[in-house]
Amino acid sequence: MPDPCATPNRLGATPLAAGVAFALAAPNATAVELCLHDEAGQRELGRHWLRRDPVGIWHVFVPGLALGTSYGWRVHGPWVPEQGLRFNPHKLLLDPYAREVVGRYDGSDVHLGHVPGLPALRDSRNNAAGALKARVVADLPPLRQPRPRVDPARRVLYELHLKSFTMRHPGLPEALRGRYEGMAQPVVIEHLRRLGVTSVSLMPLAQRADEARLLAAGLGNHWGYNTIAWAAPDTRYARDPLRVREEFRVMVEALHEAGLEVLLDVVFNHSAESDAQGPTLSLRGIDNRLYYASPRHDPGQYQNWAGCGNMLDLNQPLVLRLVMDSLRRWVEDFGIDGFRFDLAPALGRDAGAEHRFQPCAPLFMALAQDPLLRDRLLIAEPWDLGPDGYQLGQFPAGWLEWNDLFRDTQRSVWLHGHGSPGRWAQALAGSSAVFAGRPAHSSVNFVTAHDGFTLQDLVSYQHRHNQANGEDNRDGQAHNLSHNHGAEGPSADVALSERRRQSQRALLTCTLLSLGTPMLLAGDELGHSQQGNNNAYCQDNELSWIDWDRADAALSAYVGGVIALRHELPALQAGDWWRVPAQAMDAAPGAVAAHWLTPEGQPLSARDWQREQPMPMAIWLEPPGPVDQACLWLFNPGREPVSFALPPGRWMRRLDSHDGSLEPVAFERQIRLCPRSIALATVAPPEQIPIQTRRTPS
Repeated sequence: MPDPCATPNRLGATPLAAGVAFALAAPNATAVELCLHDEAGQRELGRHWLRRDPVGIWHVFVPGLALGTSYGWRVHGPWVPEQGLRFNPHKLLLDPYAREVVGRYDGSDVHLGHVPGLPALRDSRNNAAGALKARVVADLPPLRQPRPRVDPARRVLYELHLKSFTMRHPGLPEALRGRYEGMAQPVVIEHLRRLGVTSVSLMPLAQRADEARLLAAGLGNHWGYNTIAWAAPDTRYARDPLRVREEFRVMVEALHEAGLEVLLDVVFNHSAESDAQGPTLSLRGIDNRLYYASPRHDPGQYQNWAGCGNMLDLNQPLVLRLVMDSLRRWVEDFGIDGFRFDLAPALGRDAGAEHRFQPCAPLFMALAQDPLLRDRLLIAEPWDLGPDGYQLGQFPAGWLEWNDLFRDTQRSVWLHGHGSPGRWAQALAGSSAVFAGRPAHSSVNFVTAHDGFTLQDLVSYQHRHNQANGEDNRDGQAHNLSHNHGAEGPSADVALSERRRQSQRALLTCTLLSLGTPMLLAGDELGHSQQGNNNAYCQDNELSWIDWDRADAALSAYVGGVIALRHELPALQAGDWWRVPAQAMDAAPGAVAAHWLTPEGQPLSARDWQREQPMPMAIWLEPPGPVDQACLWLFNPGREPVSFALPPGRWMRRLDSHDGSLEPVAFERQIRLCPRSIALATVAPPEQIPIQTRRTPS
């Protein structure tokens, strides 16, 4: 029978009318075997030798093969580890194009390519019984739900871990907790809708392999940043592993039906195979020298800009193809609306001796022209551990970036009373100096994320408490800019607890109303604590799982109210950069005029901007439209009350972070603001009958 896949268009396993075509990229291999197993991956059914094409893609067509069959590769070639050649046909290898994965890596040393303790020697043990395998699957039917269209100026991100978010939800049956189908339930989605977020940013859900050292300690890589199959949903979160793709699809479709964008955190900087002492599970045994970046002077080792032992080499066209094909799979199969790229500078380093970051790197150029991916939301974590690893503001136009300058500035101002008004104003105004020439929504503003303290812990702990991770409290960030407000950890002191809540509300208010794209960490609005653990990546337990029964309902309602104000008031949306009134002729049509004022209502002077400490100030935002769309943002980061003179007219206070009030209150002439608090006021329409009117004496 002629081979219908003599020039394969797709790598991996492709079901066809008469059988299944298989293809694998391994240009440095000398031979490749396809090993077929039963659906459970336990019994070998047969082997087939593959043929090589001129560019190093091996392929075979197996007629009559049933869907559900599992398979793996045995790849032959030289064993010269000091030259980066680590072929070992004794090891059954997972297809990097797997669409479903069978089995679970258990950390056993039988999966090492080398003899344990003797890295120069090739291990001859057969690992097939416990090896990860791919399953042959058919394409899913077309998506039912249309893609939600979210105005970038109004987008609000919500970062969550699927299992941590749902595992203790009282409205879910036990069978759905921690599962894709649990995330799809109306009782879960309703919380997101009440908050008013527009976009759910899911932490990694591609199939992972936990580090052997964690498995030996009874832990796992709960966060999922240890990918081994880049296009396969992790079976851990499926009720039925044989339906994992269908269940993932159900989750995405349910979120889409609720009008929510679905973003996925993806990890293409490294794989789960770790350093030279790590296991041979997939890429290392398929073609180590192709897939991984190595130092020029030492090809037997790995670049380690992610701190996880290895780096994928995206300057290799076949490796870039793996990344692009995986991203397309998430979009085509599941309708994913965008991606957050972990340690994204590592994806843009060139092949030169200095490995410089390049905004026009192959991956970024490929994404920019790809018909399927170019209009998806792309978000960079703009730092890694490599040379010049901090690249905030350097990603291509159209990308969003996590803005740690915003995070650190707000923490410094509200928790420590540090930071110049100029630096603070830059953060509030979207870090325009950093993102110059790009849209105003480019900055992802956040004060907490999965990596670090939760908001509750940020205001409750002075120091990290990561003993449960088994690394003698050495892991995690030591410089957190946190403040415990007088006692370490939980406290029964009512006044202390209220000071903490005031700080939480101030930080949340700045995050949600500043110019840019706000991002919340799931559980922050509920008062979720991890007991001071600021690196809970390996804590798949009640330390990480959100305790819905103890949720702070008042804080959640406040957050929902602040987001509603952002959606209501065009002046607070990221439609364009703010301008100072003198720029009126040069500003883009529709740009908001921002007046930066002292409490007395006067423009901030050069001396004010250069202060070493933050000062009380106001931002009067005037859209070019009707005067009733103006709003006034008042800040008092100090320890004493401050009275603010109001611009002419009647103003309605809409928000006061000090007590969490969202009740409208009309003011004339002045507003008195409590310490460490924020107020937001809008122009009161003439017909407005205020609930309460206050006239503060001058």
